[in-house]
Amino acid sequence: MRIVVTRSRAQAGELAERLRGLGHDVEVCPLIEVEPAGPDEIDVSGYDWVIVTSANGARELARRMQGRPARIAAIGSGTAAALPQAPDLVPAVSTQEGLLAELPRPAGRVLFAGAESARRLLVEQLGADFVPLYRTIELFPATFPEADLVVLASASAAHAYGALAHSAPAVSIGPETTRAAEAARVRVVAEAVTHDLGGLVQAVQKAAG
Repeated sequence: MRIVVTRSRAQAGELAERLRGLGHDVEVCPLIEVEPAGPDEIDVSGYDWVIVTSANGARELARRMQGRPARIAAIGSGTAAALPQAPDLVPAVSTQEGLLAELPRPAGRVLFAGAESARRLLVEQLGADFVPLYRTIELFPATFPEADLVVLASASAAHAYGALAHSAPAVSIGPETTRAAEAARVRVVAEAVTHDLGGLVQAVQKAAG
């Protein structure tokens, strides 16, 4: 099966190699790139919760974090794995809504550290502070490889792929990416059960039949 991986080039290699190891013909065509944003140091002391919602955010937080929060919450197992220590909460449903449903109340003082363009639901619902850690830039290549299946690992990649109006169906890393893909009129044929590299590989295998 011909598969296109659309993750940033820095993050696409391991996924591409695992899929090739399963016998697929894999090409990497990044539809996003990620660059750091926000302050060089982030003081988290005094926060009852610090929340991260992506692996990119977790890595940037670990690199810049000063002090220690009381507790850390992460959305998705891939995000949790990117943290230097196990988080205190990983909700069963990997969305901001899923986190809100499981977060103990009152939550106290909360910091949401994430993408510059992240949804602000956590800020609105918890009165959380927000700090940007990175920005995602969508890419629109002049040509896109022919494919039987496209792997989408972020809502930004889903939006960019939809704009290309390519006909190949997609595998999504999770609910928010699926929603973005469907809004962009992309047909999603499988969604990862665990929102990480292993989940993506399993979803591709399911879609490949």
